[in-house]
Amino acid sequence: MSYEITAEQLGAMAPKEYILIDMRDSSAFEYGHIDGAVSMPGETCLDAELPSDKLVAVYCRSGIISRELADKLRDKGYDAYSLEGGYADWLRIRLEGLQITKDVEHSIQKKFKKSIWCRFTKAINEYQLVQPGDRIAVCISGGKDSMLMAKLFQELKRHDKFPFEVKFLVMDPGYSPENRRVIEKNAESMSIPVTIFESDIFDSVYNIEKNPCYICARMRRGYLYSHAQALGCNKIALGHHFDDVIETILMGMLYGGQVQTMMPKLHSTNFPGMELIRPMYLIREDDIKHWRDYNGLHFIQCACKFTDTCTTCDPDSRSVSKRLEIKNLIAQMKKINPQVEKNIFRSVENVNLSTVIAFKDKTGVHNFLDDYDAEDSE
Repeated sequence: MSYEITAEQLGAMAPKEYILIDMRDSSAFEYGHIDGAVSMPGETCLDAELPSDKLVAVYCRSGIISRELADKLRDKGYDAYSLEGGYADWLRIRLEGLQITKDVEHSIQKKFKKSIWCRFTKAINEYQLVQPGDRIAVCISGGKDSMLMAKLFQELKRHDKFPFEVKFLVMDPGYSPENRRVIEKNAESMSIPVTIFESDIFDSVYNIEKNPCYICARMRRGYLYSHAQALGCNKIALGHHFDDVIETILMGMLYGGQVQTMMPKLHSTNFPGMELIRPMYLIREDDIKHWRDYNGLHFIQCACKFTDTCTTCDPDSRSVSKRLEIKNLIAQMKKINPQVEKNIFRSVENVNLSTVIAFKDKTGVHNFLDDYDAEDSE
């Protein structure tokens, strides 16, 4: 028998009467969780000393696996319940009728002006990302990065320094109904007029064992280019930030054996006349998280079929990626050298070709031996 409790029932109780346990993995918890919840990934709470005089409520992503855990806790003598609908249903209820446009915009203009707004405009100016006459498709995945980017573009439009247009484009590659509603409700609550179109990308990559996330990302980008072009856009804007850039640099070196970076803008090779831009290029992820938490915002995480059906309750699931390993590595190095993130970023701005063994450009591969004998030896 499964014992469940609703978010409304839990909300009617005093916080001291219960303990709320989030059994999703630590990265999902960090991305967003119910206020007051304690992170205990998987079934680790079975080995913990929980208060015997309190109701124990557990939740996963959609309230499926948490039912089994609640039953196991009851077998151990606890008054345990699974939160009906899990985190996804709690989030749906929370977003119902929410309207926070003015607060979100005010936070960008004031509290986060230096850490977010100024870095956004610096990237646009420094890398010449937005030009007069541009028609930009701001691509929204539903996460914190792309939602913030949408608000930043709205703010840029309000400044009206030069004429350009934006379209807020959402591709539904096979989201669950719950995640689709979260994206729509967040956009509505922040006054972002989104255009949504569907695809079957999640179904296409679900059975691919090798690099499904890479293939999914490539397919999604192709669909975005195509629909943006159909809307008359000449650019698509993606929400990659500073941390994505430095993680890409290290991933290339440690796993790919090459020195490369995520560029602030790229010409499309398959869609002539189209360009990809990354206006969040200089914004730190910690500042994005601070903006999210300051405004009490909750967004979907990845929402693909590898993380959408409670697989993140398993710490050994295939959702753990190389990028997460690199993120953890940078965090460890930062404890020793606080400047390590800036130095990784600057490393690809200060490449001395005379001190590398070989490099590639559009004309091919060049080796230091090619003109070594023609130079004076030191």
